[in-house]
Amino acid sequence: MKTAFTHNPFILALIARNLTVEIHHHSAYQIVLTNDTPFDSTIDGVKHESIHGFLIKPHVSHFCVAGKGTLNVLNIEPYSAIGLELAGRFQADESYVVFETPTVSNAFFQTSTDSLEVGNMLEALLARIPAATYDERVAKIVDYITENYFQADITPQTFADIVFLSPSRMASLFKQQTGSSLSKYLLWTRLRQAIYLILSDESRTLTDVAYDTGFYDLPQFNKYMYEMFGMPPKALKHNSDLIRIY
Repeated sequence: MKTAFTHNPFILALIARNLTVEIHHHSAYQIVLTNDTPFDSTIDGVKHESIHGFLIKPHVSHFCVAGKGTLNVLNIEPYSAIGLELAGRFQADESYVVFETPTVSNAFFQTSTDSLEVGNMLEALLARIPAATYDERVAKIVDYITENYFQADITPQTFADIVFLSPSRMASLFKQQTGSSLSKYLLWTRLRQAIYLILSDESRTLTDVAYDTGFYDLPQFNKYMYEMFGMPPKALKHNSDLIRIY
C-alpha cells in the first residue's frame, strides 16, 4: 500500500518586512522575491541594485538591504525533489540567478498570476514536481516524526523498530522515495517548529525552544540554524515582529 503526502516539509517560507540581513551563507537553496519594493543585494561579492529577487545555490555568500517593503524568502532542502529540480535550472557556471523585474520572476517560476506572494510561489514550485505516492512504511515514519520530533533520543534504530526493517534498509528506502535522508527530514521538521515557536511566542526563551523541539541544547540548535539558514535563532527572535513563517 502507498500513501500520498499532502504537504512538502522541505520548504521553509518566511515573510519579512523592512529587514536588512547581514552577509551569510547556508546549506539550503534560497529564493528571495519582493512583492512590492525593489531591494539591493550583494551576492558572491557582486552588488545588484533595485532588483526584484534572486535564486541562489547553497553556500554562496550574500546579504540583502530591504529597509522598505516585503521580502518573501523560501528555503529549500537541496536534496529534496524540489531542490533537485531547482538545481537543473542553473547554467553550468551559475551560482545564482537575479530577477531584475517581476515579469522576469514570473517567467522563470511560471507563476499563475502576476503576484509573487508566498502562496503562489509554493504552488508554482510544487507544480513542477510529479505527484508521488510513498510506501506505507515511509508514510508511517513521516507520521511518527510529525508527532514525536521533540524527543531528543530518536535514532535510526527508532525508525527501524517502527517498520521492522534494518536501519540501513529503512534509510535507503526513505532516501529513494523522498530524495533526502531521514536525518535531514527530522532536522527540517525540528527547525520548522522551532522557528514557528520563536516567531509566535516571544515569552519563550531560545533554550526552551531548543529543548521543546528535540535539540540537546541551545548550542546545537544555534549550529543547525546557522548551517541551514545562515542566521542564529537570536536573529529571528530579535526581528520576530518583522517576520512570520508560512
